[in-house]
Amino acid sequence: MSRSRALLVLHGKQALNEDVRAAVVEWRGLGHELAVRVTWEPGDAQRLVQEALQAGYRTLVAGGGDGTLREVAHALLESGVDASLALMPLGTANDFAHAAEISLEPFDALALLEHEPVAVDVGLMNGEPFLNMATGGFGSKVTASTSEELKKVLGGGAYLLTGLSRFSEMTSAWGRFTGPDFSWEGEFLALGVGNGKQSGGGQSLCPDALIDDGLLDVCIVPAATDAVGTLGTLLSGGLRGIKTVSVNARVPWLEVEAPERIDINLDGEPAGARHMRFDVRPGAIRLHLPLECPLLKEGALAAQAE
Repeated sequence: MSRSRALLVLHGKQALNEDVRAAVVEWRGLGHELAVRVTWEPGDAQRLVQEALQAGYRTLVAGGGDGTLREVAHALLESGVDASLALMPLGTANDFAHAAEISLEPFDALALLEHEPVAVDVGLMNGEPFLNMATGGFGSKVTASTSEELKKVLGGGAYLLTGLSRFSEMTSAWGRFTGPDFSWEGEFLALGVGNGKQSGGGQSLCPDALIDDGLLDVCIVPAATDAVGTLGTLLSGGLRGIKTVSVNARVPWLEVEAPERIDINLDGEPAGARHMRFDVRPGAIRLHLPLECPLLKEGALAAQAE
């Protein structure tokens, strides 16, 4: 095992996490250097990344959920410094980690630093980056309105319960979607533009997405007369029929126009606009990932190691 030098940017809510503390101690005990910095308020992740890079660190670990991963990745992209990134999944849903098969055990997540990083894509919405997925419509409202207390008790299942309890509020939006060899317009309940596969606690909107193919997977769930059945398919997670109720495409870019603002969730960060341009930056960031990670093209890690 080679020795590594890294800095962990830890979400403030995890400062007293004993499993994290034990993992850091154990990792250091193996001869690795691992500094830890804790966020306290918005903007801290960006500042801590900048300070780490100035101090000479070229490997960072994002300790938190999908939002923390996005913040650290965003700061790395803005810096222009060639550094690698790992994820210690400590969020509620951990959608990116689940899809990438990154262990939820803090020490096992740190062990991925032993793997050579692989270049992966980053999605952009009007220039704002996302590493996992951009979601819009009713699904994003459910994600935004699910309480922290409910997530603590039910984990990812909290999103499903919130969706069912707010069924009477479900409304559709109208949009025109345009991309290379793709166009669709109409009323829709949910939208997913995926670099990764899932969001919102297991909503697998883009089950075939890959993070190293230079493309974005698009999933549009049109408004339907069977709204109850459509909502159940959308929020229950998955592959069991999502393609039967959705319009799908795989494109390098997508433009969306709407008469009213569409609320968008970028890996936990609220955004939105009437006009949106989605793009992808191929190979924009280097991640430490499990061997045979299902988010990568077959053989990608083996090719990286050669």
